Amino acid sequence: MAWTYLIIAGLLEIVWAYFMKQSAGFTRLWPSVATLAFMGVSFALLSLAMKSLPMGTAYVVWTGIGAVGAFIVGVIFLGEHLSPLRVLAALLVLAGLVLFRLAPGGEAH
Repeated sequence: MAWTYLIIAGLLEIVWAYFMKQSAGFTRLWPSVATLAFMGVSFALLSLAMKSLPMGTAYVVWTGIGAVGAFIVGVIFLGEHLSPLRVLAALLVLAGLVLFRLAPGGEAH
């Protein structure tokens, strides 16, 4: 269950990052409220995942999902720059996430 919590927490990190961008520096009410709400749920699920996953694994996977997901959302929905080097960087982060999952000591206990 810890990995499910962690994956959902990472996906919600993408959502709150998107709404944070839409909040224009917390100057727009509803995107700001959405940011804080999704952030709270994301942190709560990360906390639940950390009950049984190693802290390093959980945090790296959470931030990695958020980073790669935010990059993808930025390119698709916000028109952010896409280049081969940025794609390679995102793929390297993704490879790191897979390695953290497969490495000894990265499993729930």
